Amino acid sequence: MQGPRRDTRGIVAARELFARVRFRRHLPCAELRPYLEHYWLIDGVLDEPYTSHVVPHPSVNIVFEHGYNHPELAGVGLGLFSRTLRGRVRVAGVQFRPGGFRPFRAEPVSQWTGRHVRLHEVPSSLVLDEDDRVAALDRFLLTMGPVADPQATLAMDLVQRIRDDREIRRVADFAREAGVSVRTMQRLFADYVGVSPKWVILRYRIHEALERAESEVQWARLAADLGYSDQAHLVRDFTQTVGVSPTAYARALS
Repeated sequence: MQGPRRDTRGIVAARELFARVRFRRHLPCAELRPYLEHYWLIDGVLDEPYTSHVVPHPSVNIVFEHGYNHPELAGVGLGLFSRTLRGRVRVAGVQFRPGGFRPFRAEPVSQWTGRHVRLHEVPSSLVLDEDDRVAALDRFLLTMGPVADPQATLAMDLVQRIRDDREIRRVADFAREAGVSVRTMQRLFADYVGVSPKWVILRYRIHEALERAESEVQWARLAADLGYSDQAHLVRDFTQTVGVSPTAYARALS
């Protein structure tokens, strides 16, 4: 990997957010890259409160804010995540790869799903310059582990295939191609990802729809591209996840 990914998938109205704050991504050190997507940093000073919205990835995050003394573990979010930013904003986050958090904790990842929990571990300091903040995050995570786990590697690889391949639409077919039973795949995802493989398939569809909505899009064509039987099913999933219909979302962006 040459650098962190640059897409805006999952961020609702990304251009509006980026107009208000500085948002950056950084790769972790080499030892942590098999388990992490990236670090993300948000800084800015807001004249008035702004509520940001994110359709979460099937990933665990650790978030540092309010002086960075009390990191928060955020399990996979099942619904739209909203947070109001006020005044001086200084946030740092760790986004694990789907399946990549389990090597740092022995418990099934599903026990964190939908939850936000304060961690007892506290990094030395993150109120530093850019490079020092990234190095502090590296040190913090290296003290937590990780412990190599072939099942975590398998889970990460399977989720990556779902992310990359739009032809993966049915769990039964995917499990057959992977050489495991549906039940085995479901248990693996519950223990290592925190959500079901069907949920992951649907979530990545919505992420792509969100990103494509940033430009002019034909929703019927997009529904077909994403494997929906018709446009109505895409509209239903999008509206349930984002809170507004695709056309209303696209109209608000324009």
